[in-house]
Order: sequence, then structure tokens, then C-alpha cells
Amino acid sequence: MDLKRVVITGLGPITPIGTGAAEFAQAQREGKSGIGPITHFDASDLKVRIAGEVKTDLSQFVDAREAKRLDRVVQLALAAADLAVADSGLSPEELAGERTGTLVGSGIGGISTFETQTRVLVERGAGRVSPMFIPMMIANMSTGNVAMRYGATGPSSTVVTACATGTGAIGDAARIIQLGLADIMIAGGTEAAITGLAIGGFGNMHALSASHNDDPQAASRPFAKTRDGFVLGEGAGVLILEEREHAQKRGARIYAEVVGYGTSADAHHITLPAPEGRGAQVAMRQALNAARIDPSAVGYVNAHGTSTPANDLNETLALKHIYGSHAAHLAVSSTKSMTGHLLGAAGAVEAIAVAQALSDGILPPTLNVGADPDPELNLDYIPEGAREQQVEYAMSNSFAFGGQNAVLVFKRWS
Repeated sequence: MDLKRVVITGLGPITPIGTGAAEFAQAQREGKSGIGPITHFDASDLKVRIAGEVKTDLSQFVDAREAKRLDRVVQLALAAADLAVADSGLSPEELAGERTGTLVGSGIGGISTFETQTRVLVERGAGRVSPMFIPMMIANMSTGNVAMRYGATGPSSTVVTACATGTGAIGDAARIIQLGLADIMIAGGTEAAITGLAIGGFGNMHALSASHNDDPQAASRPFAKTRDGFVLGEGAGVLILEEREHAQKRGARIYAEVVGYGTSADAHHITLPAPEGRGAQVAMRQALNAARIDPSAVGYVNAHGTSTPANDLNETLALKHIYGSHAAHLAVSSTKSMTGHLLGAAGAVEAIAVAQALSDGILPPTLNVGADPDPELNLDYIPEGAREQQVEYAMSNSFAFGGQNAVLVFKRWS
């Protein structure tokens, strides 16, 4: 069976460093950090008091009446979808119907609603819990609301694989198009987990950086010697994927082509990566095989790069295993150094960054690693700012709690 080809025609990032394709791209070029003090709630009593918050006013995408019935995680998804659709140039008539599908994942879902309504239960009793509690909390509501907004009645699903969610959503959506089940997929990830419960939980398991409350922009430092945990971020990334001939027929601008997807399980530990990234290696190898390219063809990797000691070491080792001698010539960076870790939205936002890198010929940097190199980690992490460099193929990695891994390979469109 001949598989259809899948291209990216619309980008919708809403992140701590910028909203919309142009603003997000410019922020990466400038090496902007979106990490700062938490303002969503009073974090003064917590040991971690910083995060990557989205500053965009969501009321331009979701009206006040809608907002009362939608958790912030869904509001971010709708905003990102609106941005992606506008960027694609698709009309409402082109989007409506069974040839358009939706697949927007979330690693956690409506945790803000969960936290608020749990407080209501404890303080006021079960009779006062909102009847909208379940619809606002469950993870599939981003996909459901995006489908309803555009009248997209085609294939619809939700990926929930923690930090691999956004990448898995794009990969699964691409497969739907490859199999001829849809012409258009609205795909990506969303997360809004900057709450006391999430910060407390991640912080108490020592996953978050707790040493830079007074210098937030230095906290997310992937691959640096003194990295001590990730910085929690929020946001959403939605992409418009199209079957190549469908996109070309309507004269769409094409950013890049999705050519490879791999997914695997470490089957090792609930939070720690397998030694030398063995599970990650499987997913990377699958993605390269699906793309039908030799590793030496890849010029750039957007790393998972969380700024945790175990992830950054094992991802580096995995890259060395997969790329061999070519690893020394590979550009690698982590945009989490700018945005923080957006959990279920991370892979989708990073896919947008990769599509822009291929299209614009500008590779995003890794902040905070240049002055603090780790002698054990000796790849080219783009430490000195964004780099003008045209590459033909790029890889994007996402690895999750539970040992779930997802990897995408993209090709420059020319």
C-alpha cells in the first residue's frame, strides 16, 4: 500500500515566549526566556516559585461565556487551533466535514478544575461540586471542543502519554492522513498545570529546579553541568497537517513534511529513563527507518532536553548510539531552555519550532549551557545563540514518565 505524504501548512503556538508563528519564531531567534515568578496563584510558601506562564489574554479566542465552561487547558487548545487555522489559510467550508480530523492531547488535562472542585468538595460538600466538573476536567475535551469549533467530523482521538503527548498526537495524526482516512488533521498538545497541586507534586519528587527562584531565567539549563530539574511551563501547540496533494491543490504554504514517526516503551521505571536511553533509541531508529534515511542525513535534533540530570545524560548517550560518528556534526538544542517544560504540549510546540527551523534556516539555541558546560555532555548544543544553518532533515524527541517515547522526523520542503 502506498502511503500518502503529509505536510505542515499551519502553525499555532501559544507559549511563554510568544503567541503565533511569527512572534514565537522571533523569540527563538532572540533567545528569549519565558521563565519568571509564578503569578497564577500565591506560591510564596512553596520551595519552587517560578514557571513559564503564558501571558496572552485568551479572551480574544474564547468569550467570557465559553470560558466559564472550559478549563484553561481547553482554552489554550482553542487559541492554538485558531492560530493554526488562520496561519493555514483554510476556510470554514474547507475544514467542516468528515475529511478533517482532530487529535489534540494533554498529559494531565483539567488539573486546575480538579484542584478547585476538590476544594469545594472538602469545604462545602459534594452537593456544591460543579455539574461541569467532569466535562471541564477530562483530557479529551480539547479534541472535542476543537472538533466542535470547526465542524470537523472526521477521525478524532486523544493522546495522553505525559511528556510525549504532543509528539505522539502529531505522529498519530500523520498516520491517519498517510492511510487516506483524512485530508486534514488539526493536531497537537495543550497543558495548563501551573497550580499549587502540580508544583507541589513535581517539586516534592525533586523533578523541578528549586535553586533559581531569585534568577528564574537561569533555571532551565538543559545539558549544563549544574542542571537540577525542569521548569514547569504551560501553553499549547497545534499544527495543521495536510495530505500533500490536497495542500498543493489549494496553493497552501508548506513549512515542512512529516516523514518519520517512532514510538516505544522503556519498560524500565515510572520516572527514570532506561540506561543510555535504550527505549529512546528504539523510537529514534523507528522514526529514521520510517523516513527511509540514514542517520547522517539529519542535521538538527530538537532534544527532549528537560534540564534534569538523568534525562540530559541519557538522551545524549542515546543520540551518540544512534548517530555514531555523525553525532559530532549534529546540531542539538532544547527549546525548553526558553519555554520551560510544557508537558503534554511540549512536543507539539517543539514540532512547530522544528518546522520553522527547516523553513527559515535558523536553528534555535539552548540557553544557559554556554557558560556552564558539562564535560560528560559534549555534543553541539547551539550554546551561543540562534544559528543560521539550513538542514534537510530534523528530528524531534519526546520522552515521558512511564517510559513512553515518541520521535518525529521532518524534511525541509523545497
